[in-house]
Amino acid sequence: MAASPALAGAVLGALLALAAPQLTPIHRAGYCAFYGECGRNPEVNVSLVSSNVPCLYNGPAYLATGTLLQLLRSVCPELVHGDNDTRVCCTLQQLTALQVSVALSGTVLARCPSCSRNFANLYCNNICSPDQSLFTNVTRMVNRTTVLGEQQEAVVEYQCFYSQRYADAAFNSCKDVRLPATGGYAIDTMCGIYGARLCTTQRWLDFQGDKNNGLAPLQIDFQLVPNSTQPGDGIEPLDERAWGCSEALSADQQPCSCQDCAESCAAVPAPPDPAPPFRLGAVDGALVICVVLFGFFALVFLTALMCRGKKKKKKKAAPAPRGGCAVRLGTCSHRFLADVFRRWGTLVAGHPVPVLVAAAVVAVGLSVGMMTLQLTTDPVELWSAPGSQARQEKAFYDEHFGPFMRTCQVIVTARDQRPGATYNSVVLGAKNFSGVLSAEVLSALLELQEQLTGASVWVEEEGREVTLQDVCYAPLNPSEPSLADCCINSVTQYFQNNRTHLAMEATQTVGKETGTVDWHDHLIYCVNSPLSFKDITTLELSCMAEYGGPVFPYIALGGYPGEWVGAVGWDGVRRGAAGCSGVPWVPCRAADSEYTQAEALIVTYSLNNFPRSDPRHKWVLSWEQRFLEVVRDFQRNHSQNLSVSFMAERSLEDEINRTTGEDIPVFAVSYLVVFAYIALALGEYTAWRRVLVESKVTLALGGIAVVLGAVFASMGFLALVGLPSSLIILEVVPFLVLAVGADNIFIFVQEYQQSQREPGETREQHIGRVLAQVAPSMLLCSISEVICFLLGALSSMPAVRTFALTASVAIAFDFLLQMSGFVALLALDARRQEAARFDICCCCGTEKGGPTGPGLRVLRPFLNHFYTPLLLHRLIRPLVVLLFLFFSFAGLYLTLHVSVGLDQEIAMPKDSYMLQYFSDMNQYLPVGVPTYFVTTGGYNFSSTEGTNAICSSAGCDDNSLTQLIQYATRFPNVSYLAIPATSWVDDFLDWLNPTGRCCRIHRFGNLTGQFCPSTSNDISCLSGQCLNATRRPTVEEFERFLPWFLHDLPTLQCAKGGLGAYDTAVSMDANGTIMASRFMAYQRPLRTSQEYTAALRAARALAENITGTLRQVPGTDPDFRVYPYTVTYVYYEQYLTVVGEGLFTLALCLVPTFLVSFVLLGMDLRSSVATLITITMILLDTVGIMALWDIPYNAVALINLVAAVGISVEFVSHLTCAFAHSTKPNRVERAAEATVTMGSKVVAGVAMTNLPGIVVLAFAKAQLIQIFFFRLNLIITLAGLAHGLVFLPVLLSYMGPSPRATPRDSKRSAGPDTGLALGNPCFEGSVRQRC
Repeated sequence: MAASPALAGAVLGALLALAAPQLTPIHRAGYCAFYGECGRNPEVNVSLVSSNVPCLYNGPAYLATGTLLQLLRSVCPELVHGDNDTRVCCTLQQLTALQVSVALSGTVLARCPSCSRNFANLYCNNICSPDQSLFTNVTRMVNRTTVLGEQQEAVVEYQCFYSQRYADAAFNSCKDVRLPATGGYAIDTMCGIYGARLCTTQRWLDFQGDKNNGLAPLQIDFQLVPNSTQPGDGIEPLDERAWGCSEALSADQQPCSCQDCAESCAAVPAPPDPAPPFRLGAVDGALVICVVLFGFFALVFLTALMCRGKKKKKKKAAPAPRGGCAVRLGTCSHRFLADVFRRWGTLVAGHPVPVLVAAAVVAVGLSVGMMTLQLTTDPVELWSAPGSQARQEKAFYDEHFGPFMRTCQVIVTARDQRPGATYNSVVLGAKNFSGVLSAEVLSALLELQEQLTGASVWVEEEGREVTLQDVCYAPLNPSEPSLADCCINSVTQYFQNNRTHLAMEATQTVGKETGTVDWHDHLIYCVNSPLSFKDITTLELSCMAEYGGPVFPYIALGGYPGEWVGAVGWDGVRRGAAGCSGVPWVPCRAADSEYTQAEALIVTYSLNNFPRSDPRHKWVLSWEQRFLEVVRDFQRNHSQNLSVSFMAERSLEDEINRTTGEDIPVFAVSYLVVFAYIALALGEYTAWRRVLVESKVTLALGGIAVVLGAVFASMGFLALVGLPSSLIILEVVPFLVLAVGADNIFIFVQEYQQSQREPGETREQHIGRVLAQVAPSMLLCSISEVICFLLGALSSMPAVRTFALTASVAIAFDFLLQMSGFVALLALDARRQEAARFDICCCCGTEKGGPTGPGLRVLRPFLNHFYTPLLLHRLIRPLVVLLFLFFSFAGLYLTLHVSVGLDQEIAMPKDSYMLQYFSDMNQYLPVGVPTYFVTTGGYNFSSTEGTNAICSSAGCDDNSLTQLIQYATRFPNVSYLAIPATSWVDDFLDWLNPTGRCCRIHRFGNLTGQFCPSTSNDISCLSGQCLNATRRPTVEEFERFLPWFLHDLPTLQCAKGGLGAYDTAVSMDANGTIMASRFMAYQRPLRTSQEYTAALRAARALAENITGTLRQVPGTDPDFRVYPYTVTYVYYEQYLTVVGEGLFTLALCLVPTFLVSFVLLGMDLRSSVATLITITMILLDTVGIMALWDIPYNAVALINLVAAVGISVEFVSHLTCAFAHSTKPNRVERAAEATVTMGSKVVAGVAMTNLPGIVVLAFAKAQLIQIFFFRLNLIITLAGLAHGLVFLPVLLSYMGPSPRATPRDSKRSAGPDTGLALGNPCFEGSVRQRC
């Protein structure tokens, strides 16, 4: 090891001998290697900053005096040793140029004083050090002649020797310094092709000394000498002190902050890991609990069954009928309702035409209100309550910052047959290029952008043509943008979207190798150094986009190898991102990312957004439509070689509306199938020759018209009172009301068909008696459903609330119209049938008379002779209870595994072009969603305490807003944040730094006191810095200079200008008071709605923490708050509460079902509890099957579950009511009779009405309809049918109430066809006789 320094010294000595040492023969303290200026470097064609090269001079250093000494104290204070002892190797002109150079870097590095000072010292020593010759060796010079004919020797290349320790210390102090406007690192701009991720000390210095970087006036060969090594020949490597980033430069200064210096960071405890899944041992805890609960209830049931069996053996007496006040009250109420409906039915049947006309007039009159119906299609209005936190935050954001940006995006990938290639760059080495990164594809992509740039569309409403420049986002020229100012991010922007630049070639020599450089070399350089204004090739092209900003490779390229350790987004939100110059970009760093192997090229157009009421909203929608047309043509023309996916901001809403329109025929067929079934199933046929007479097609169509009339009347009524509707309501409510209405129709018609007219009873009286038998059950179901949906309207979700209100009113109208219009229709149909007139064509008929017995029946005899005896067998009943008990607890367990949310892919039809886009986005765009941390009014940014509580540079609080966000980014799996927040406060402080030339004031002349831009060389701006020292501005200075900063165009001379990046990030009133501001951070890539929801929850928790910290700053309003905002939050906020709200809503729906049953069934607690248990089990099983069938839980599912309660009432309540009023001697017989008489009607009226229509929906294109209307409604219907027809009869046979009358009373019934009266004496005689 001891020989290593000697070996290194020998190698350096050999290099030194080869480097023309005669140009610097003297290496001695106090001697220079060059001095003075010798004009421009003839070897540099393009320079971003005008500067001269030094003259060769290997003599003693000069004494610094006067202005030179004064300027030296400001620029290079470490070189000043006293007024008479300070010697330098630079002239005033050189020092002035150095000051400009230091100012350029200082703008970027000033936030970290140690780094800024170390970086300045590098150049101070290189140019002005009196010991310059000790560590400098000039290797090349050129002769030049001045305009006066004087011969000069201009230095164009030299070696600079640094000790490894000193160079590493300087580099380490700067490597973590942030660029607040980008969220990236300052070193990204200072390491050329390597960027921050691959930058090292040597590479950092090499870029500084590269004459092709656009900044260095000559070539500098930096030689890093190992510690304790001497190169020889008198050279001593520079080994000055370099401040560590955690060190303060002086007692009155602060070290670099945690954001810029890892050594300054306090220990931040890691947040607790998410709670592990609940487990008992090695088994899922929830599963164990459900199994234990099932075992417990099964044991209780079996024990009770055994005890009951022993009790029956000891006591064989029949159960006594129930008595008591509750029973008498229930009996009287039932008789009262039956009497009312009997009288009403008789009255309507006696005057059918006037009643029918009145019902039609009312229904049509209310339906006219649909002309004023407003359909809500905006997802925000549908799913987010106006008073919700997210909506209020969105309104605040839109008010102060305007609506979120719109995005149009194209993703281009190569087909499998397009191979990649290896390119050997003479400058940058061998690189693999993917098949999509070829000149042919880039040319095609450029052609597409040219078409889009020139695209225009005529807006009829405005009577004008709209072009891209009318709607594009132009961050650097927002007031009067041209097409060149539009923010377009694409890989061709590395060539400024210029075909000439793309086709350029040049010859370049590197060392001894000469070759041709072209677009490959420029692209390789730009993807690694996107902030460069000039590449290092002889092409000498800029990497900046045409509009003036950088294009980061992870915005323009996708699907490249590399592991992401950061994420970026900008305005792409749920679909990718687009960074724009002047806008806060987020350069993510990837570990060894090979951008040239990218599989996808991404083009992003950023457009301005406008409120829907703004006429310009129509402009941007029209241009987006034109965008889609142009890209579709491009997709067709290149389909052989390229795969093209695309989207516009309007695409989601367009596709949802399109599929809704295309699926209308499917819904129409679904309804027609249901209508056909009802029309055919209502008839009861006794003979072939009487088919046309006994057919009920007209009555069925009338019944359907009643149901549709109720739906239209409800919508018209609600439209008249100002309640908007939505497409989902138009799709769900008719199904629900049709299920309820059809059930009532079947019950009423079949009861009339099965009931024999009593002697001396007229047709009208017969209809009245039948109505008295069935109407109480209908009333029970309808009131339960109406109250259920009214309570469901308490939901905070607008779509759920509107659906519940519409369903409630529709069911109420349906019951009223059925009690009037349909009763009248039945009376007219009965009159027709008795006259032996044909159905539909009533002017024709056959002879009167014919068969009078019951018609062809299939379901009821099957239930009576086969199904019910088997179901209620003493061995089968316990098995049924245990089986359904198992289903319930299995459903409870599966409920815990139902995913919550709605991925956007599900909302698209299967043939949507958006599905390909979503697939490509998830595969190729590793970008995160931007999250703004918004401050409300009431915070004093201008005070020193207020500033320090926000910023993250030197001197800022450790728990400042930006610092807390930075801490959160250390744990992206918990915070979902990957990149720290951009900060206008930090950049404003850097902009004010007097070492730069950003903030200057005209000191004299006509513009005295006005802002002097950094690009101005006006003499009145000299020494016109806004602040005379590096300090916090006073309140007056803050308020005066902030508007200047926000509207200052960023330039090479001042990269900290706020125009584009921050001009819309601060909202001020007319007095200059800050009313709102925003700080933009970035989330890690999010893929599912569950991740978006978790990110929202984490961001709100972080914002609450920040709010609590900032409220402690003196002068802060107690109501001040910080909240996170991104455009997705308004959609995903519902998932924070949708589970709790769903449970609350469903519980509210179950309450009236129980209470109404309890009241209308005569205070029958057992029947009401049986109803409640069965409906609850239906819901549990439905949600459990949702987990098995991949149906997520969300607001759409909640609407269907609320509807499921209503449909379940139809399956359950009718049968429970029939059981409660049965007079059979025991529960089993009563359950059997209720199942036979009512079960057949429920199957025919509810299940068979729903199922045909639901099955048709399986052919819909929209996945949303297939999942939430086909799958979910099929589950609801089958689960309801199974529980209503299998479980409920068995449950009632065990726990149903005792009969209300003795068996003897049942003999008063009229025989086996007494219908729903079931021998109930309440239907005999008048109320006065019985009560």
